Amino acid sequence: MIAGITGGLGCGKSTVARLFESHGFRRLDSDALLRERVLPAPAVVAALRARFGATIFGPEGAVDRGALAARVFADDTERLWLEELTHPLLFAIWREELATAPVARWVIEVPLLFEKALENWFDFTVCVACAPDQQLARLEQRGLPRVLAGQRISKQLPLARKIELSDFVLWNDGSPAFLEAEVERLVTALAEVR
Repeated sequence: MIAGITGGLGCGKSTVARLFESHGFRRLDSDALLRERVLPAPAVVAALRARFGATIFGPEGAVDRGALAARVFADDTERLWLEELTHPLLFAIWREELATAPVARWVIEVPLLFEKALENWFDFTVCVACAPDQQLARLEQRGLPRVLAGQRISKQLPLARKIELSDFVLWNDGSPAFLEAEVERLVTALAEVR
């Protein structure tokens, strides 16, 4: 069983995926895989340097993700180029990881699940949602200014559409205990249909 977790930026996808993990699912965090395995890959570093020059690299030569984000979220052409560069490598990592335990229960965090038409990877999809003001407040707490948060949110499918397309929706407007109970109910229901 493979669950795809999506939702709006700052809605709590990682929290939900960790809760699934606490119920025995193996977890893949797409953002972490991009950060730790895809962006440092020599071929990706070379392509980024050829495209953007030294402006997106820190003093130690590593990709400065903040500088890269500023470039790509300000220009759709650059964002789409970056996605075309990195996504095939990410999907190869997914395949490699899933092959290590093909009968296990997996949960994969995928911010752009519907934007990139990735539904066929998953047995079911879960959208994590919250109120827009709470979403912006969470992103500001992470240090992302409201203007940049709004810019990044605008590059994703509207949350209402993600909700429509998902098999299940988890609301993350309440307490951590409420969200945990929602996940537990869903995991229990899924175990019964498996």
